[in-house]
Amino acid sequence: MVTLENAENALKTVYLGTVTDLLNTRVNPLLTKIEQTSADVWGKEVRTAVRVGINGGIGAGDEDGALPDAYGNSYMQFVSTLKNLYGQIEISDKAIRASADGRGAFTDLLNAELEGLLNASKFNLGRMLYGDGSGLLATFAAGADGKIVADGTRNLIEGLAVDIYGGSGTKTGTARITYVNRGTGEVTLDGATVKAGDKLYVQGSKDKEITGLGALFGGDKLYGVDKTAHPFLNPYVKNVGGAIDEIVIQEAIDALENNAGSAVDFISCSQDVKYSFIEYMSAYKRNIDVMELEGGFKTLSYNGLPLVYDRFVPDGTMYLLNTKAFKLHRLCDWRFLETENGKILRQSQGKPTFTATLVKYCDLICNKPNGQARLTGITRA
Repeated sequence: MVTLENAENALKTVYLGTVTDLLNTRVNPLLTKIEQTSADVWGKEVRTAVRVGINGGIGAGDEDGALPDAYGNSYMQFVSTLKNLYGQIEISDKAIRASADGRGAFTDLLNAELEGLLNASKFNLGRMLYGDGSGLLATFAAGADGKIVADGTRNLIEGLAVDIYGGSGTKTGTARITYVNRGTGEVTLDGATVKAGDKLYVQGSKDKEITGLGALFGGDKLYGVDKTAHPFLNPYVKNVGGAIDEIVIQEAIDALENNAGSAVDFISCSQDVKYSFIEYMSAYKRNIDVMELEGGFKTLSYNGLPLVYDRFVPDGTMYLLNTKAFKLHRLCDWRFLETENGKILRQSQGKPTFTATLVKYCDLICNKPNGQARLTGITRA
């Protein structure tokens, strides 16, 4: 007979390992390439020493002359707060009782809930990787026909619970997205409306998300360091202003290798840039190679490098990355929140449902920001 105790044991011993593996390896191809580590985690912060430049203690000299002075490595400390990532599943008491006499039915119930959690995590974790940590999804303005439209829909999806902030930065409400018109940019919310100047953030997540690629290429500070005072932290950025071609890509790759000693091993781009690349290859009757990445992802290839389309990359944009420079520093891997008596299924207050919460405390750190590149302004031929 299926009971709450059996359900808890199944979640702890059978499902946790599987879900953890899926969240770490099947959510996003970029996340799959990034090493996850518990190193450099101090309390609630990540503190990591980053080497700047090369060792200075080298030189040539006379046969009987003085040896070069010793100059050790130069270091800079990056500091970031661990971000709190949560995911919840909910099971009703009625569903548990209905499947009490059939383990197969209960297994199907848990599988359905965890699959829903995985799909939601796939969207949110993928979005955060390319975000700037602010959690901003979209900003609204009046369109040509007077309708209120979002400045982009790539971060929006039906069912997502969002906080609405007015132009003054004050939260005005929380609602759920019921429909996204990806052609016009209109967004319908359950029980709320937006006006020009409003911004949408994932519920409770404003300025609390992991430090994604957007933070590397924008803002005045990175990991507590002033970019203006330390310009070598700035990555390679170029506005292409036209269709993509091999020369533009190779120039960026060579610049990273020559100026930062960084070897690109991963390329990601928006959908329109993917089409621009295919058009370029087709125009010169070139074969487009396809490769398979760890985690089962299939993607295009550029000179042996994976060229991945990701919906969360801004339009007209291509990232050229050295993923070995990134680490996801974590206090622990995905775990269920437990009560003081070790329970993970808790009754929702005032409701006949039980919830279990997965949690992970982590942040993404790049120890070579100047070894990454972004190409923008890419158009179709």
